[in-house]
Amino acid sequence: MYEPIRTKSVHSMAGTADFPHRSREEELDIQLAGHLAALLTVTDELRGLEPSAELDAAAERLAEQVTRLRGGRPPVRAAVAASEGAALPVGLHRRAHALAGRALVVAASRADTAVAILAAERMDAHTAAVGTAVTAPALSAH
Repeated sequence: MYEPIRTKSVHSMAGTADFPHRSREEELDIQLAGHLAALLTVTDELRGLEPSAELDAAAERLAEQVTRLRGGRPPVRAAVAASEGAALPVGLHRRAHALAGRALVVAASRADTAVAILAAERMDAHTAAVGTAVTAPALSAH
């Protein structure tokens, strides 16, 4: 009534050399590069809204780390342009803070001190930016 199974089980095939495997370190590198590339994208968006030397330097450091983690392949970046009607800077700073937090967790798990320091610095910078943006309107109203 049923046709017999003619292929090997996926579980028995796990030990074969034909199956591509990545090490835990390679997987973490890929994940970390993804988080940093996303953080770089948000940083570039912020540079378009709030140009500053600090954001320029952060973007360059992020690009260097993504390039290193991707084996020398630089991240694809959009040109920075001032944009009208774009997302509010506070929302972008919050998104950047969350991405930096994710990068920090992965960097800590793979013991990448340089990226962990960079991610922690970016978290601090975005926390300060959100705090300034939230309190500034309240101060000017009085």
